[in-house]
Amino acid sequence: MLDIGGLLTGIIQLVSMLIVVWCLLSWFPNINWYEQPFKALEQVVRPIVMPFRRLIPPISGLDLSPMLAIFVLQMLATLVRRLIP
Repeated sequence: MLDIGGLLTGIIQLVSMLIVVWCLLSWFPNINWYEQPFKALEQVVRPIVMPFRRLIPPISGLDLSPMLAIFVLQMLATLVRRLIP
């Protein structure tokens, strides 16, 4: 049987992991974000993080928006697990 809640939770977890990878890769200045696979990662993660960046702009070069995005995604995963068995 298809477990919709598990599938949605898995997708949310995958997106959260992609955000973490995106943040870690941002520490390396030699990465060309216009080449694959970095371009695909950028196209997936940036639309998710940008609304949070508008809420909390970077403070002295420290961007907290990915952390807030991951927090909201984890709360969404918890909600999905509780509402969809």
